[in-house]
Amino acid sequence: QLVESGGGLVQPGGSLRLSCAASGFTLDDYAILWFRQAPGKEREGVSCISSSDESTYAGSVKGRFTISRDNAKNTVYLQMHSLTPEDTAGYYCAADRTCVGWGTVDKFWGQGTQVTVSS
Repeated sequence: QLVESGGGLVQPGGSLRLSCAASGFTLDDYAILWFRQAPGKEREGVSCISSSDESTYAGSVKGRFTISRDNAKNTVYLQMHSLTPEDTAGYYCAADRTCVGWGTVDKFWGQGTQVTVSS
């Protein structure tokens, strides 16, 4: 099971840290991806950390978001800074074999957490 948390309402320019906690398996055996989907828009890849801890980012978040692992807590984090209303979306983490091409069709998904950036 993957469980996301940390979403909420934040003002533009603010920060949030999302968590993706695993139970029943070890996260560091997998690539962990973050996706987001805003109403009326397609789901988009945001960031990924591979099993070898290589990270990738979408161009729209590069320099503002940081993905990291805490293996002791079996959790992956997405630290988000300088948030804008365009970052408003449901954020979902997923476990997969690879980060390449934002992973495969065989992802294991969490339930998501909502991020709303608004004044």
